[in-house]
Amino acid sequence: MTYCLGIVTKFGLVMASDSRTNAGYDQINTTRKMHTFIAAGERVFVLLPSGSLSLTQSILTLLRRDWEEGKGLAAAPSLYDAARVIGEQIRRVSDLDRAALERDHYNFNVNFILGGQVRGEAPDLMLIYPQGNPLQATEDSPYLQIGETKYGRPILDRGIRFNQTTLEEAAKYALLSLDSTMKSNVTVGPPIDLLAYSTDELDVTRHRRFMEDDPDLLKVRTKWDQSIRQAVLRLPNLRFTRRAGAGQQPAPETIQLDEGPGESA
Repeated sequence: MTYCLGIVTKFGLVMASDSRTNAGYDQINTTRKMHTFIAAGERVFVLLPSGSLSLTQSILTLLRRDWEEGKGLAAAPSLYDAARVIGEQIRRVSDLDRAALERDHYNFNVNFILGGQVRGEAPDLMLIYPQGNPLQATEDSPYLQIGETKYGRPILDRGIRFNQTTLEEAAKYALLSLDSTMKSNVTVGPPIDLLAYSTDELDVTRHRRFMEDDPDLLKVRTKWDQSIRQAVLRLPNLRFTRRAGAGQQPAPETIQLDEGPGESA
């Protein structure tokens, strides 16, 4: 399994991915899932895949081959057109491999998150499905996820705002989202790749790889755990209706769970 995430705000993009791959309970491997295509001053594309590693490697090989020849992503006039280029290569690999995979009861399962910018266009973020069609992030839904998405989603729903969230804040949300997923699911694991891209930068200058024992990652994790516990302690105590005994009418008063003096400090 995997977990990859892209966030877009008016300030730019944050992209993040884990590095764990597995082919069964006894075969756990590590591979980089963040791939960049950069023509400095002209275009920047960041690709995050999920699904079958062999299929995503084939798609990336075809994309890289065309890029080096000045075709495909190198010639796409917008991020939407770039997403369509990726979709075409997904369908090409599907034509090559799907029948053999399904004959042996394997699904053709690949998804990509594409983030980036072409000069003259605004930064954008898209998800490309196994059928090759793209979905665009919006101001109301300014992030996209693939892989093991459920554990890292709540913090994004509560925190990410297109017009308000800075890149520094978005990077923290992305790191916490990855870390929360790793905490709850062993099929997602480090190293974590984290990239921040400012609008109109047209180059990649900020990338960080967090190993499992990275001191900054450990500090963020510890601070977050402590902050959650402290926030829960500051919440008002819950009040419950007193349960009546058999044959008695329910009591109208309410009680605190611990019947203590009030809120905790």
